[in-house]
Amino acid sequence: MTDSPLPRKPGLGERWAAFWDSDIAWSFRHSPLAIIAALVVAIIFVAAIFGPWFAPQNPFDPSSLNLMDGKTPPMTPNAFTGTRFLFGTDDQGRDVFSTILYGSRVSILVGFAAVALAMGIGVTLGLIAGYRGGWVESFIMRVADIQLTFPSILVALMIFGIFKGFFPAGSQNDLAVPVLIIAIGLSDWPQYARTVRGVTMVERSKDYVSAARIIGQHPARIMARHVLPNVLGPVLVIATLGLALAIIAEATLSYLGVGVPPTQPSLGTLIKIGQEYVASGEWWILLFPSLTLLALALSVNILGDWLRDALNPRLR
Repeated sequence: MTDSPLPRKPGLGERWAAFWDSDIAWSFRHSPLAIIAALVVAIIFVAAIFGPWFAPQNPFDPSSLNLMDGKTPPMTPNAFTGTRFLFGTDDQGRDVFSTILYGSRVSILVGFAAVALAMGIGVTLGLIAGYRGGWVESFIMRVADIQLTFPSILVALMIFGIFKGFFPAGSQNDLAVPVLIIAIGLSDWPQYARTVRGVTMVERSKDYVSAARIIGQHPARIMARHVLPNVLGPVLVIATLGLALAIIAEATLSYLGVGVPPTQPSLGTLIKIGQEYVASGEWWILLFPSLTLLALALSVNILGDWLRDALNPRLR
């Protein structure tokens, strides 16, 4: 009697072929708007990640700046140095294209980190509320309901102010990005918790959860290994849409002067700087960072809408 051979694991090519034939891949291939949005997001992400390699200059290195290049219009030779700049320069002679590359890195970092924090808190509390029920569910959901009565930007402003109050003035600029991530993340967790709690309440009554209880598995193990994979679909949709909202929230806070400091500006800080020069005719200092933020937020929102429709079984 010979032992039966172990099942062969599918190779990389087979897994890619299976994914290419999946419903989500088919939906993506047949959605021109989603393809364009994905290309825009990919271009901005790659340009931001590899900004130091793409940027003609380091706009935050004083030794690389020339004040004589200040306020040079796009693709126009500077009157003193004769240098051309793709998107022009600001009042300090910084290349606007380079500032956008560096600023996008901060905005994307804050957006992803804030979404990860909000998702971690919201999914955890939603699983506990939906699985445990009782007073635990009531307490978590009432806290979420109370927070949802306030605009998220006001909650982020309050949290940002409280956190900055605990640190000395000399270290506030260095801690601005982590505090901004915490402020935005703590203001956005209720929507994850509400969604996960509703899905968990449905899943906890199914047979596979009852079987896991009967064999004595710990509730934390049941939630992590059995319930969590079934709630990831709606969570991914919320996270995709939440990324655009987090980037806009960061830009709003930075525009209001309570976000990223000018020494490491984001897109919001660049927009705040640019609006000061619109009346004097230097429109490009505001226009190009604003268009970058608009393209990024709009494209991420389009991808979120596509993902929501692709994961909805009623639309298949």
